[in-house]
Amino acid sequence: MAGGSPPVTVALPDGVVHLRHHLDETAQQDLVNRILHAIGEEFWFQPTTPRWNRPFSVRMSNLGTLGWVSDRRGYRYQPVHPESGLPWPAMPAALQELWREVAGHPALPEACLVNLYRGTARMGLHQDRDEHDLSAPVVSVSLGDTAMFRLGGTERNAPTRSFPLASGDVLVLGGPARLAFHGIDRILPGSSTLIPGGGRINLTLRRVGQPLAKVASTGS
Repeated sequence: MAGGSPPVTVALPDGVVHLRHHLDETAQQDLVNRILHAIGEEFWFQPTTPRWNRPFSVRMSNLGTLGWVSDRRGYRYQPVHPESGLPWPAMPAALQELWREVAGHPALPEACLVNLYRGTARMGLHQDRDEHDLSAPVVSVSLGDTAMFRLGGTERNAPTRSFPLASGDVLVLGGPARLAFHGIDRILPGSSTLIPGGGRINLTLRRVGQPLAKVASTGS
């Protein structure tokens, strides 16, 4: 990609799959158009940390029947926007098809977290562990500016490695890497012109509900 990082080969742990340039330019543009149209202006929000009530450096939204939010009450999933109370916009069918293609899990995702990175926005090391169904992977889609992604192990003090995620890349964290710590060190401004106004959009597809075995055993 013009203006992006040179190709980097990084040994990835078991359970991590990095699909470089999995979405072509046409698919990327179509997905961005659908996402921005669905979210509009009213569905963005500025999350804050539970303990200190400090704003994240990214803006967020959600697509699907559930959405991830963070504020003084903590981290959680809920079916409505935290400020307006409106249900989240529907998840585009293209994302459900992508999940079927790469996730290797029979149930569809209920949530798609949308993170908008501009300028110096970043995301510290964290685990995606607010979901009940940890048998399902996390599927991440990168759109726009290249990001320097940092990946660790399942313990916070485990060694980390960093590699670029370019527009159209898809990353899957599953199996033994489902609870791996990960984050975004920085984005490379100007490495893509895909996002209006510049920056990067990251889509994180997650299965939230109980594992299928538990659902079956309770008759739900």
